Amino acid sequence: MSSTQYTVRGVPADLDAELRREARTTGKTLNALVVETLEHAKLPSSPVIHDDLDWFVGDAPVGESDSDAAQAWLDALPVEPA
Repeated sequence: MSSTQYTVRGVPADLDAELRREARTTGKTLNALVVETLEHAKLPSSPVIHDDLDWFVGDAPVGESDSDAAQAWLDALPVEPA
């Protein structure tokens, strides 16, 4: 992978201290931490896949637009005692 070298000037002392502290505690070099931080700040992340309701959706009627059918499906779900 090709890379470009930067020189960054004017870094505030408190930011420098925090970056160095984090680099030290994570075992990363300061350069690696700064590059990683810039990547997270500016590169698009992969889309978040929400699967927390998959258990609920289950075998819902696909393509069914009738709200009565959807309600009947919900009513047919087993109810666990609390």
